[in-house]
Amino acid sequence: MKPSFLALAAGAAALALAATAGSGPAAASPGPPAAERTGAPLPARMADTGGGSQLITAVAPKTSATHGRLVWWEKRHGRWERAGSAPARFGSKGVTEGSTREQGTNTTPTGLYDLPYGFGISAAPPGTEVDYRPVHDDSWWCEDNASTAYNRWAEPLPADCAAKESERLADYPTQYDRALVIGFNYDEPVRGRGAGIFLHVNGKGATAGCVSVPADAMARILAWADPDRRPHIAIGTRSGETAITRY
Repeated sequence: MKPSFLALAAGAAALALAATAGSGPAAASPGPPAAERTGAPLPARMADTGGGSQLITAVAPKTSATHGRLVWWEKRHGRWERAGSAPARFGSKGVTEGSTREQGTNTTPTGLYDLPYGFGISAAPPGTEVDYRPVHDDSWWCEDNASTAYNRWAEPLPADCAAKESERLADYPTQYDRALVIGFNYDEPVRGRGAGIFLHVNGKGATAGCVSVPADAMARILAWADPDRRPHIAIGTRSGETAITRY
């Protein structure tokens, strides 16, 4: 049976109303980014992940926080997936923008960094593939701004690097039981920006600017990190000017 003219007109009006529904101000609002709406993992929402297929994220709830969460991720078949996580500790004065950080402020620098190598008083965990340096009695990290070895491993301590301005690594048997160097201010060190920023084992409390995790997590990270997959670490806050998604 053919529809009547009135039925066709009513149907057309209904279609017109449906087409215009949602066209007001509320519908025009873009809402959260598409990645957040689809529940994309954190690395997929970041500005940069270093170009590799492994990433560590260390997130503090706010800049003054000394506690947060560290997650290590790997990219499989084009999608980032969690490989592990652990509670994290930050500097006793919280975290701060890495590009403007000042040495001696007890703040952890935010940003995206490579992980040049590992080191430790204990042997590398089984399966470790990153370059791993054993700590000896004369292993130092030079933090003297006047030294040519500024922000470098030194063994023994150079004559132009003051011991009181540096760290003798063996003096920290708990924290440096195992660690990874964070490439903050490392490639071309800026004097006064900061030196000796590591991912290491938890001590008794907050750090002097490093990121720390429980000993078992540190061992798992070292065994997981694959230099061929170019692992990086991103440090930041949940939101704001130092939001981890900005890096």
